[in-house]
Amino acid sequence: MAAIRILSETTVNRIAAGEVIERPAAAVKELVENAMDAGATRISVSLTGGGIDRIEVTDDGTGMSQADLALAVLRHATSKLTDDMLVRISSLGFRGEALPSIGAAARLHITSRPRAQDHAASILVEGGRVGEAGPASGAPGTRVVVSDLFYATPARRKFLKIPRTEGDHAEAAVRRLAFAAPHVAFRMESDGRVAFDLPVQDRAARVAALLGPDAAAAMIPIDVERGDIRLSGFVCSPAVNRATAAAQSLVVNGRPVMDPVLKTAVRVAYRDVIASGRHAVVALYLDLPPDELDVNVHPAKTELRFRDAAAVRSLVIGGIGRLLSGAAGTDLPAPAMMHHRPSLHLMQSRPSGGHGGIRSLPLPLPVPVAGGFAEAGILPLHAEPMARTLVAPETRSPHPLGAPVAQVLDTYVLAVAADDSLVLVDQHAAHERLMHEAIRNQMLEGGVRTQPLLLPAVVDLPIADASRLLARMEELALLGLEIEGFGPGAILVRALPAALGAPEPGPLLRDLADELEELDETTALASRLDAVVARLACHGSIRAGRRLNVAEMDSLLRQMEATPRAATCSHGRPTFLKLTKLDIETLFGRR
Repeated sequence: MAAIRILSETTVNRIAAGEVIERPAAAVKELVENAMDAGATRISVSLTGGGIDRIEVTDDGTGMSQADLALAVLRHATSKLTDDMLVRISSLGFRGEALPSIGAAARLHITSRPRAQDHAASILVEGGRVGEAGPASGAPGTRVVVSDLFYATPARRKFLKIPRTEGDHAEAAVRRLAFAAPHVAFRMESDGRVAFDLPVQDRAARVAALLGPDAAAAMIPIDVERGDIRLSGFVCSPAVNRATAAAQSLVVNGRPVMDPVLKTAVRVAYRDVIASGRHAVVALYLDLPPDELDVNVHPAKTELRFRDAAAVRSLVIGGIGRLLSGAAGTDLPAPAMMHHRPSLHLMQSRPSGGHGGIRSLPLPLPVPVAGGFAEAGILPLHAEPMARTLVAPETRSPHPLGAPVAQVLDTYVLAVAADDSLVLVDQHAAHERLMHEAIRNQMLEGGVRTQPLLLPAVVDLPIADASRLLARMEELALLGLEIEGFGPGAILVRALPAALGAPEPGPLLRDLADELEELDETTALASRLDAVVARLACHGSIRAGRRLNVAEMDSLLRQMEATPRAATCSHGRPTFLKLTKLDIETLFGRR
C-alpha cells in the first residue's frame, strides 16, 4: 500500500464540491438561494449549454463589500449562521460551501455592490485558485457568472447528460424556488429561450402560473393547523394528475424540499381517488417552529428530519383527505371540458333502438321499472318530473349535478345543472365509486353483507391463483366472498357481496388473484384492502352500454352528490365533466 498522506487543500475542495455540486442544476439552486437570502426582490437566471458552458445569476439583493467578497469564496465562511448549535436555522443556506465548491470545479466570477457604496467589487476563482478581490463597476446587488463547469474535475463532467436535459433540471430547480417565494420576481432563460418571467405575485397567482391552466382550474385551497404546525397552499382535484411527481411543490419554512415523509403523506392522501402509477398535483407550504426540524441532513438541503414526523404525516394526510372526501359536484372542481380542447363534430341522433346514438329521455316520465339499481345494491332516491330533452327555466334541478336530459352512447348521462352548465357523467365510473364506498362503509360497520348463490358456482383457475385465493379464505369472507376448494385449480363460490348484485364470479376471482399476487404470505390483506374493494366495485357496477331509465339516471346523479370521493372512480379517473357557459362559448368561437 502507498504511504498515507494528507490531501492538498485543492483536492479536498474538489472532492467536497462533488457532494454539493453534482450537476448544473445544483449550482443554479445554490446561487439562487444565496440571492434569496440576500433579500433580492428580482432574480434573473441565464444558462448556456444547459449550464455546462455558462450560468449567470443576477439579483438586486444587499450585495457584498470587497472585504466580504474575499471571505465569501472561502470554505465554511458564511454570514447566515447565527446559531452555532444548528437549532434555529431560518436561511436557505448556512454551510458556507456553495461558492467555494463551485469555484473548485469551474471558473467563478462574482461582481457585487452594496446599495450604500458607489462602486462594486469583483473576484475570480478558477479551479480552486482564488484571485484577489478588487474594485469594479456594477449595479447594486450581485452578479455571478460560472463558466466551464467541471473543467477542473473531468471525471464528473463526463457523466453529465446532454445540455437540454441539464437545462431542464436547472429550470425545475428554479421553479421550486419560485414556488417558495412568490414575493420575488423570477426570470429564467436557457439558450435564448425564456422559460418563465414571473412578477411579484400573491401565492395563488404564482402557483397558478407555474402549474399551468389545467391545474389552475382545479386548485383547491387548503389551510389546516395542528398545534404549532400549519399546512397551507393548494391541492388539485384528483382528475388532474401527472405521470411523475414533478408537479408536486413542497415547501417547509420557506425552503423547497423533496422530503420522503411529505411525498409519502401526499401519496397516501390521494391513494383512494387517483389511479395507481399517477401522481397528484399539489403546492403545499408547511410552517412549524425551526427547532422542530433538522435541515442539516442532506448536502443539498432537500431533505429534512422532523422532530415529530407522525404529527406532520397525520396533518398532511388528514387535511388533504378531508378536502378530497366531498361528494361529486359540491366541493371539488369538476374537470372542465374546455381544458381538454376537444374537436367539435356535428352529432346526429339515431333511432332509440340503435346502439351508440344520442337517446333523449321520453316524455312523460316513465314509471321506474323493477330492479334497476336495486339489483346492484343502490336504491333510487327519486326521479324528478322535469327530466326531458329541453329543461324549462322554471323547472331546472337545484342539485349540483342537475337533472338528466339524455343518455349518450348508452354510456354517458347528460344532465343540465341549475347554472345552465352541461354535465356529462360516465355511468360505469360513477357507479363503481358508489359501489366502492358502499362496500367500504359496510366493512367499517363490521362486515360486508353476503348474498348466497342459489347454485354454488365452480370457477377453474391456474393452480397458483386458486391457492392464492384459498390461502386468504377467512379474510375474503370478511368482504362477503365465501369460497372453498373444489379440487386442483378449482374454486367453489358459495356467496358474493350482496352489494354487487350478480356478477360473473370467474372474472372477479381472476382479478382478485392478480391483486393478491402482490402480497406475500406474511402480509395482511388489510394493507391492500382498498385495492381489493376497488376490484369488487368494478365488477359490481353498471356497465358501459347498458340502457338506463330516467329514475336510474336521476338516482345515479343524486347518489354521486351524496357520496364521498365521487368525483373520481376507484381507479382515479373522473366520473363527470362539466361544460360551463363560458366553455361552450369558447368552443364555438364566441369568446
